[in-house]
Amino acid sequence: MGTAAGGAARPQDARSTTAAPTPNGDRNKPKAGQATADAQSRLAVPDGAVLALLGSRDENLRVAEDLLAADVHVRGNEITLSGEPADVAFAERVFTELATLAGRGQQLGPDAVRRTVAMLSADVAESPAEVLSLDILSRRGRTIRPKTLNQKRYVDAIDANTIVFGIGPAGTGKTYLAMAKAVQALQAKQVSRIILTRPAVEAGERLGYLPGTLYEKIDPYLRPLYDALHDMVDPESIPRLTQAGTIEVAPLAYMRGRAQPHDAQVLTPDGYRAIGSLQVGDLVVGSNGLPTPVLGVYPRGVRDVYRVTTQDGASTICCGEHLWTVRTPEDKRAGKSRTIETREMIGNLRRGGIRRYELPVVDQVEFVPQDVSLDPYALGLLLGDGCITTATTPSFTTTDPELAEALETVLDGIELRHKAPNDYVLRHVNGGRGGLRVANPVTVTLRDLGLAGTRSSSKFVPDSYLHNSAAVRLSVLQGLLDTDGGPVTQSGRTCRVQYTTTSPRLRDDVLFLVRSLGGVAYSRTRGAEGRRPGRVNGRDVEYRNDAHVIDIRLPEGLPPFRLSRKRAAYDRTGGGRPMRFIDRIEHVGQQDTLCIQVAAADSLYVTDDFLVTHNTLNDAFIVLDEAQNTTPEQMKMFLTRLGFGSKIVVTGDVTQIDLPGGQRSGLKIVQGILEGVDDVHFSTLTSHDVVRHRLVGDIVDAYERWQVEQDADDHASNGGPGARRGNQRRGR
Repeated sequence: MGTAAGGAARPQDARSTTAAPTPNGDRNKPKAGQATADAQSRLAVPDGAVLALLGSRDENLRVAEDLLAADVHVRGNEITLSGEPADVAFAERVFTELATLAGRGQQLGPDAVRRTVAMLSADVAESPAEVLSLDILSRRGRTIRPKTLNQKRYVDAIDANTIVFGIGPAGTGKTYLAMAKAVQALQAKQVSRIILTRPAVEAGERLGYLPGTLYEKIDPYLRPLYDALHDMVDPESIPRLTQAGTIEVAPLAYMRGRAQPHDAQVLTPDGYRAIGSLQVGDLVVGSNGLPTPVLGVYPRGVRDVYRVTTQDGASTICCGEHLWTVRTPEDKRAGKSRTIETREMIGNLRRGGIRRYELPVVDQVEFVPQDVSLDPYALGLLLGDGCITTATTPSFTTTDPELAEALETVLDGIELRHKAPNDYVLRHVNGGRGGLRVANPVTVTLRDLGLAGTRSSSKFVPDSYLHNSAAVRLSVLQGLLDTDGGPVTQSGRTCRVQYTTTSPRLRDDVLFLVRSLGGVAYSRTRGAEGRRPGRVNGRDVEYRNDAHVIDIRLPEGLPPFRLSRKRAAYDRTGGGRPMRFIDRIEHVGQQDTLCIQVAAADSLYVTDDFLVTHNTLNDAFIVLDEAQNTTPEQMKMFLTRLGFGSKIVVTGDVTQIDLPGGQRSGLKIVQGILEGVDDVHFSTLTSHDVVRHRLVGDIVDAYERWQVEQDADDHASNGGPGARRGNQRRGR
C-alpha cells in the first residue's frame, strides 16, 4: 500500500481488464506466494480530492483494503487495483462511488466506506453516491443526510406519502431524519407548524407524583426531541417559535387534550346541540355555514377548562390545549392565519392598545328550510311596532306609510285601516261575511306561534323562524330593523346598525339572527332605574323596563333595511367587514370533556355564540416518537387527528415495548390494519442502518439471534403449535 496527495478518481479515468462487476464474498488480500493477479485497473485521481478519498492518516484506504478482495495500491494521484476480475471490478465500483462523493465536497470517513461497500454488495439499483449525498438540512457547516440505503428510502417515502411509519431498532435515525424533514418542510413553508410528541409511559402518563412544574415533570421524556431540535434550528429561536405555536413538543397524553365540556353547544343544521350528544355521522355546521359530518368523537376526561370571550360578548368553554385558527396583525400583512392553543394566548391577548387575535367569522349559515305560517318580514314588523296581545284586533303603529303598505302587501286577506294618524288596525277583509264572524288569520297565527299576549318586554322570534333558511332569517331581521333599528353614520367610517328592544329574549334572538348571517353584534343594557323620564303629551313617563341596545355589523352585500330612507343612509357608506377578536381568557375550573373531528376541509366547526373553532391539526408536520408505547386506542386517536395539508411520521422499535400489564402495542397492530391503504407507507430499518457506534448494530444482531433461540426453545418446550394451543386452553 502506498499513500500520496492527489485528487479523487473519476469513473471515466479507470483503465482495466475486468469481468462484469459483481460483489465478491472473499475480501482478503492476496497472500505472499499466491499466483499473480490476472486483472488490473488504474484510476487517475484528479487534484484536490485525494485527501478526502483516502481519509485522515489513510483510514479510509485501510478500511477499503480490509473489505475488498482486490489488492489496492496508491501512488501519486493514481489508484491501482489488481486481483481476480470480479474482485477488481467490484473494487473499481467502490472507489468510483467514493470518488464521486469526494468530488461533491463531502467529508468521507470509514463509515461511508463501509456503507458504500455494503450497498454495492447488496447489488441494489440505487447508487451509493446518490444515497449518501442527499442533503436534507444544513446548519453551521453541518449537513443532515441519510447514511444508508434504507434511510434514503425512508426519507423518500416521507416526501411521497402523507403518513409514514419508520420501524426499526435504536440508532437507525428514524426520529432524527423525521425531525429533519419536518424542519425542512417548515422552512420551505410547506407546513405552518411542527408537532413533536411521544408517550410518557415510563411514568404511566401519570406525572403527578414527580416533583416540579408540569413541564419539569415531562421534560425527561421529551428531552431527546429537544436535543435533536437544537441540532437543526437556532436554539435562540426555539422559545419564540414555541410561544408562537410554530413548534410544539408535548407528551401524547396532552396531544389528545383539545376538548370542550360535554354541555358545550355545537351548531347543527337543526340548531344547537350539546357536543356530548354528538355521534359519528351526525352533521354539524362548518365555518362556511354548510353541514359537515362528524368523523370522530373522543372522550378526554376531566381537564382544566377556560372561558374564551370575544369583544362582542360571545363566549365558549374549552381546555387549555384546544385549538383556534386566528390572525394577528403580522398574519394579516402576510396574508395568512395560524393555529394556536388556548393556553398559548393567555397573557398575550393585546399588543399595545389593540387586540392581538382575530377569529374567523362564520359565513351565512344554512339551516334546514321549513314552511312558516306568517310572512317573515311581516313578523319582524309586528314584533317591532305591532300590538299582538290578541286581546283586541292586532294593530300596527308607524310614522312611515311605506311600512304600512309593505305590511298590507304581504298579508293575504288583511287590510290596514287607519284608527289614528299613525295607528293601523289589521282588519280581516272577509271577517264578517254572511253574518258569521271569521277569526282574524293574523290572530290565529300569533296564537299558534305562542306570541299571543306578548308585550314589548316579552316578545321573541319563534324557533321556526330562527332555524330556517338565510332568506327567512334576513327578512325577519329587516322587519325588526325597519321598525326599531336604524343606521348610525360617522364621518370617515362605514355604517353600523343600532337596534333597541326592552325584551331580553328578543335581544338574544336578534343576536342569533345577526351572527347566523355572518355578522357581529354587540349588546349593552341601559337600566330603567335612574333614567330621566320621557315626555309624552306634555307629561313625564317613567321607564318600566331596561332597554337593550345592540350594535350590528353585517357582511357586505347583505342589506339590513327595506325601508327606503334607512336603506339609502346605510348604502351611502356601506357596512364594512364584521370582525371578532379574543378579548379575555379566564380559568373556570375542571370539567369532563371530549373532542370531535369533522370532515370540513379547514377542520373548523361552529360552537357557542357562533364562535368558529376546530380540533384537528391542519398544515402541520407531526412526528410521533417511541410509538411502540402507544395503545391501539391511542394510535387510532393520534392518526385520526390528521388535518388537511398535514403529514405524519410515526417512529418506533417493536422490540422495546414498555407498556404496563401486557397491553398490546398500537404500533405492532397498526401495520395489519393499514397495510394496503393508499398514501400510508411502512419503512423498515435494520441493524445495518444503525448510524451510532458500530457496536450498536452488533448488539442489535446479537439480541435478535438470542430472541430467535428463545422462541425456538419455547416452541419446543410447548410441544409445537398444537401443544401450545392446548396449553393456552388449559391456562398455562
